[in-house]
Amino acid sequence: MGPTGSGKSDLALEIAAKSNGEIVNCDSLQVYRYFDIGTAKLPLADRRGIPHHLIDIVDPDELFTAGEYARLARETIAGISARGRLPVLAGGTGFYLRALLDGLFAGPSRDQALRDRLAARELRRPASLHRLLSRFDSEAARKIHPNDVPKVTRALEVCLLMRRPVSQLFRQGRDSLVGYRALKLGLLPDRDVLYPRLDLRSAAMFDAGLVDEARQILARGFAPTVKPFESHGYKQALQLIRGELNLREAVFYAQRKTRNYAKRQLTWFRREAGLVWLKGFGDSPAVRDAALKRVAEFLG
Repeated sequence: MGPTGSGKSDLALEIAAKSNGEIVNCDSLQVYRYFDIGTAKLPLADRRGIPHHLIDIVDPDELFTAGEYARLARETIAGISARGRLPVLAGGTGFYLRALLDGLFAGPSRDQALRDRLAARELRRPASLHRLLSRFDSEAARKIHPNDVPKVTRALEVCLLMRRPVSQLFRQGRDSLVGYRALKLGLLPDRDVLYPRLDLRSAAMFDAGLVDEARQILARGFAPTVKPFESHGYKQALQLIRGELNLREAVFYAQRKTRNYAKRQLTWFRREAGLVWLKGFGDSPAVRDAALKRVAEFLG
């Protein structure tokens, strides 16, 4: 695991190559078809013949939840294990990792009518959903940022449908993964080095055709409101297409959003129990050697 741009794919390839492994994607955007440049999907030619799983598995307009990811990931790692190979997860979506290893509580299904009413309320009065959640479940509200509207909405949805605080349901236990031990490695590059790299990478994505890719996705009939278009890079590409930003502005805002995303990822991973931190980037020889040593010790 690690922030965007930290070299997770490079390190995963090294570990898989040395340990007879197959790679399982743990990135919430790489599951979507057609979104390639902005999600930094590793091209087939660069995968060194190592199987990669859970990439390009759903269309952009399909609903795909952390629970669905956990189900598919468990099936995938079971298949890898049955082949006598090592499952190697790689990605930056900490919630997906937690759903896979710890499981999710058995909450109610989505209620779109309720969600539409909540969305309308939030549109009329920004931050009102978080205030409402504070009244129903102050514990849950303290753990969710007021600007994280999707999580606030889901927490409220559960409270209203179950007529119980969502934090109370969380404590009832989850369906955690059994039959496996997990070695969790986290990449921790210096921010003073990471942020300039992210700026260069964001600019390079626009040079590589990010805007044309967004146009092609729209031409396939997918709406600009599909979830992957909300991500940094693609959101700015859409604004450029609509004439709301010029190229320089689009790159600037994509760079800023990417840096902020990396910061949020690091905040999440610092709360991940048992994570072994590796100081540096995944393509660093020192980090690679330290990771391979940890893996060898873990496998015994």
